[in-house]
Amino acid sequence: MGSSVVSDSMKDDGKKLAECKHPDPFSLLGPHSYKDKWVVRVWMPEAQKVDLMINGSATAMTNPNHPWIFETTLNKDPGTNYLARIQRGGIEHEQHDPWAFREEWMGEIDHHLFAEGNHHHIWQRMGGHLIERKGIEGVMFCIWAPSARSVSVLCDLNSWDGRHHPMQRRQGGVWELFIPGLKEGSLYKYEIRTQEGHCYQKADPYGFQHEVRPLTSSLVTKLDDYEWKDQNWLIERDRGNSLDQPISIYEMHLGSWMHAGVNKPFVEKNGFPRTPVPAAEMKPGARLMTYPELTEKLIPYVKERGFTHIELMPISEHPFDGSWGYQVTGWYAPTSRYGTPNEFRAFVDKCHSEGIGVILDWVPGHFPKDKHGLAFFDGTHLYEHSDSRIGEHKEWGTLIFNYSRNEVRNYLVANLVYWFEQFHIDGIRVDAVASMLYRDYLRPHGEWIPNEDGGRENTEAVRFLQQANHTLFQHFPGALSIAEESTTWPMVTAPTDVGGLGFNLKWNMGWMHDMLDYFELDPWFRQFHQNNITFSIMYNYTENFMLALSHDEVVHGKSNLLHKMPGDDWQKYANTRALLAYMWTHPGKKTIFMGMEFGQRQEWNVWGDLEWGLLKFEPHLGIQRLVDDLNKLYKSEPALWRDDFDQYGFQWIDCSDTKNSVISFMRRERKEGSCLVIVTNFTPESHSNYRVGVPMNGYYKEIFNSDGICYGGSNLGNMGGKYSDSFGIHGYEHSLDLCLPPLSVLVFKYDQKKTAS
Repeated sequence: MGSSVVSDSMKDDGKKLAECKHPDPFSLLGPHSYKDKWVVRVWMPEAQKVDLMINGSATAMTNPNHPWIFETTLNKDPGTNYLARIQRGGIEHEQHDPWAFREEWMGEIDHHLFAEGNHHHIWQRMGGHLIERKGIEGVMFCIWAPSARSVSVLCDLNSWDGRHHPMQRRQGGVWELFIPGLKEGSLYKYEIRTQEGHCYQKADPYGFQHEVRPLTSSLVTKLDDYEWKDQNWLIERDRGNSLDQPISIYEMHLGSWMHAGVNKPFVEKNGFPRTPVPAAEMKPGARLMTYPELTEKLIPYVKERGFTHIELMPISEHPFDGSWGYQVTGWYAPTSRYGTPNEFRAFVDKCHSEGIGVILDWVPGHFPKDKHGLAFFDGTHLYEHSDSRIGEHKEWGTLIFNYSRNEVRNYLVANLVYWFEQFHIDGIRVDAVASMLYRDYLRPHGEWIPNEDGGRENTEAVRFLQQANHTLFQHFPGALSIAEESTTWPMVTAPTDVGGLGFNLKWNMGWMHDMLDYFELDPWFRQFHQNNITFSIMYNYTENFMLALSHDEVVHGKSNLLHKMPGDDWQKYANTRALLAYMWTHPGKKTIFMGMEFGQRQEWNVWGDLEWGLLKFEPHLGIQRLVDDLNKLYKSEPALWRDDFDQYGFQWIDCSDTKNSVISFMRRERKEGSCLVIVTNFTPESHSNYRVGVPMNGYYKEIFNSDGICYGGSNLGNMGGKYSDSFGIHGYEHSLDLCLPPLSVLVFKYDQKKTAS
């Protein structure tokens, strides 16, 4: 033992390694057969001396071919059963040799599925994985960078010097390296050298955790080490039809719901926030709440309000708070600004134990240009289109995924499976779907490229969305997949096997704009715009719609919901109550943005808190009570949700009384045969002796009145209910003689027992 092998090619290889130009370190490093012996080569930049250690016995290694390639010959293959004892900079330490672990991490099936875009669990191979190889613990790194000249792992172990740990290129442009001794929590990046010699430091696209912004390194994190307690929830969720249930969603931004810190911006009363410190007076100690703190504060609040789901604005890792999470750099990591991945898992677990589903905003339409992210990842336009006419959203300053590339689609589709499988989420809301569907979206003439048929449709994005939804429901049949789609693109919620996009819900943007335009009008002018509140029924059954009053409607000078309303404060509150009550009784699932549930006055500010101090005032508590009761009513009355997407579920009684701005209709469901009568008055004038036709003779109980005194209304109503009269109107033989309070929504339910008595 102890001799060396000298060769000119080895000297050239050493030079390439030192210059980070070698794609195949395994071809010369580690154990290699040589004639009837074995030569072991250790790559150790800037080391003064290296000894090979086998079973405690040391053999001095020499460096005849390159100062940093230390080698010696052995009589037999040492496998991985050796250490390198290194002296460098006056420090001596021992370590396992990364290049002794030669076995490929990704197998043939992995490569094949990834190349065709169908590896639904690709994150189990890509990224940094804590594993054990040949009895040695360490981290296996795997990354896709097909055009890179070389890729290295940067970490504390090598002082963030890319010369120390060059990765091995495998088939399909995948790079691998196992680094023994790295632990959980280790920071790392990839140093990517391009064919032109440029050097980029990139966070791991498949990183499972990242540093807290503004730092950008990835962290080695364990998967599958959280003990879930929600198996019954998941079984029930995937057993039935996800749309055959009440769905009432609280959309929110975790960072601006409430802050915490040494100067807490609220005083608690009965466990809920009541009086805040104004944002301008917050001291530097105020901070974002953590996932555990949000678990303690937010979940009881949402449960008390009666919402069925929480929708979180994007929590995938993002560098800039002001993007609201919509410019993602880490698709496989919940943002670390609120805590660890397991703390987020515990948040979801607790939601499920309290009967609350969790929906995430998912942003597959674009990504930011941050230098540590996906942009120009391997020195080429890898994840994005190379032509800015299809690869860039100039108004947003972001790049568009190249959906025609199999591996890029795989990255996103597998990401869906990842969030459902790893974090047990219950649904996604896909942002800005229209921007994906049209090649000319926000683009002037001449700055977009037609498709292969000369049209404006982005057929590549269509196929991607179909693949994503098909895969999602294949794995998780009870999931919700909600499209924020603002155009009349057909069959958004139709199954993919009949040519649809495959979502099961679509935001009804037309209803939202029509309703807000209507309620912003002075009530006298509403008689000329009755179509705004009735038109939605004309197209209601073309898709599975969700009614949404979202964050986009309370920013950028649009005012919050309360201050969109005309009139004095009393009318603003009453209009707000009437809009919310009409929303809850109209066909379709429901979503409102945080703060609307108690009449937030200011526009939403991502840097501040909600105006919790408003809950000191009775009118705001009244709106909150109204939302609480609407959710109770909604969940208790199947007629309000069971046949949302069946025309049987809705029937106009009268929608033509434009003079009084009154409409009346029925909500019905087939299974139990229940029926509700809803009457609205969208003027500040009350109406006595107002007749509404009803289908059956008998007693109709008034089960909801948005003008109730407990909500801050004038407390007009119908003494708890009315018996019908044999007075024909609206095509019915019977009718109710009603008092309609100002700016109100009334709900009546036929009471068979009282009718019989």
